[in-house]
Amino acid sequence: MTVPVTAPPPAPPAFWADLRIRFWRYLPLKVVGISGFMWIFFLGYFHTLRHPVYPVFEMPATALDALVPFQPQLLAAYVSLWLYVGVAPGLLLRLRELIAYALWAAAMCGCGLLIFYFWPTAVPPPVVDVTGYPGFALLQGVDAAGNACPSLHVAAAVFGALWIERLMRIVGAPAPLRLLNLVWMLAIAWSTVAIRQHVVLDAVAGAALGALFAGLSIWFNPWLGQGRPG
Repeated sequence: MTVPVTAPPPAPPAFWADLRIRFWRYLPLKVVGISGFMWIFFLGYFHTLRHPVYPVFEMPATALDALVPFQPQLLAAYVSLWLYVGVAPGLLLRLRELIAYALWAAAMCGCGLLIFYFWPTAVPPPVVDVTGYPGFALLQGVDAAGNACPSLHVAAAVFGALWIERLMRIVGAPAPLRLLNLVWMLAIAWSTVAIRQHVVLDAVAGAALGALFAGLSIWFNPWLGQGRPG
């Protein structure tokens, strides 16, 4: 009697193993470091927001703003940034990479805060009553509609997206996973205007700031993210 031989289950794709190792490498340090980075950033953010040194300039709404409907359901996409910003540093392998990434991210945020200090801005008063929508009262209490241009929300999303794309290419991730990264970033950027936290000009300026610092960080640190887990 012949006993059928059961074939072993197929091994997961190599990129999943790579991503798993990257995720677990220095995980406690990454969690503490990212949390601490956010805490320090918000100290500077709220100080410039609540103590403007110069007159606050109201950003103009453009014709494009009028074309973007108010979409309160995108509040979830907006707040998902605080998860999204941890993806790229969470996939770095080495301590020096984490330090370099943090320094470039800090330089971008510092540039934004410097702009807010010398040129404080705010979005126009909302024409939509958001008091009836869950979560908006908390959002307005935590993230008031000041420090508008450039949108550091969009800048952080673009900075992270470009680095995630770089890391996805390094590990050989398939196109659908990379497309998910792009869609997530675009959803965050779109939400800033759709929930009336920013106007289009803020988002465009934020995207330019994020792309600039992501490009510089990659250009001056070509070794960042390279290599395989060992």
